[in-house]
Amino acid sequence: MTSPSPHDRSRKQDDDDEDDPVDRMISHTGCAELHYAVQECMAEHQDWRVCQSHVQTFKNCMMNFQSKKRGQTGRQQPTSTQSAPS
Repeated sequence: MTSPSPHDRSRKQDDDDEDDPVDRMISHTGCAELHYAVQECMAEHQDWRVCQSHVQTFKNCMMNFQSKKRGQTGRQQPTSTQSAPS
């Protein structure tokens, strides 16, 4: 008996799959399609070296997301270095 491929996005998703924290996190980055492209390449070729262009594109997307996120959180946090009175 074979199990369905985790890389097959056309299959019906189980309730557990819908709550997958990694998929949820990646979907918030805007990089989900690139992530799926890496998974599909790896499933097809079984050789990470063949998929390096996909990996690099996904990595760049995630780095851009992190840079934007850091820029937003940097503006939201107070810059004061005051300490509480003793």
